[in-house]
Amino acid sequence: MAKKERGAEKTKKPIYKRIWFWLIVAIAVIIVYSISTSGGKTTTASPSAATSQTSAAASAAAPKPQSPASTPAVPAEYASALAKAAAYSSTMHMSKQGIYDQLTSQDGEKFSQQAGQYAVDNLKADYNANALAQAKNYQSQMNMSPDAIHDQLTSPDGEKFTQQEADYAIQHLND
Repeated sequence: MAKKERGAEKTKKPIYKRIWFWLIVAIAVIIVYSISTSGGKTTTASPSAATSQTSAAASAAAPKPQSPASTPAVPAEYASALAKAAAYSSTMHMSKQGIYDQLTSQDGEKFSQQAGQYAVDNLKADYNANALAQAKNYQSQMNMSPDAIHDQLTSPDGEKFTQQEADYAIQHLND
């Protein structure tokens, strides 16, 4: 009788063996695919606020289409680099040089140098605000002194902000 009782108990399946789990995964894949192929221009609500903020920032920074007679079309690589640069600026608060390096790095985005330069030249970013955001992060998360923060912000091995941007950040650090 003890064997029947044990056998009669229903064993729970692991989550990955349940059909509803795979339905959710399939729906998520379809949503991500449709967002990525539409160039960030969605007609439905995004699944997360971070995705919508990144898409909005990328869309806002993307060049506006102009008539073919007035200017030549922007190559797709340049437009992609600009969208990626906008995302780095708005979410990671990177410096102009940091964004360029990330875009053109063989360990990063692998854009051409021309596409990277186009992106940073056409990006509408407030690098003072980015430096301040990074400085506040260093202050709150790492308890660094203002001098150490300034050094980190301007370091060629660190954030690569200009002296003026780092000075602005330190001046407004406790505002």
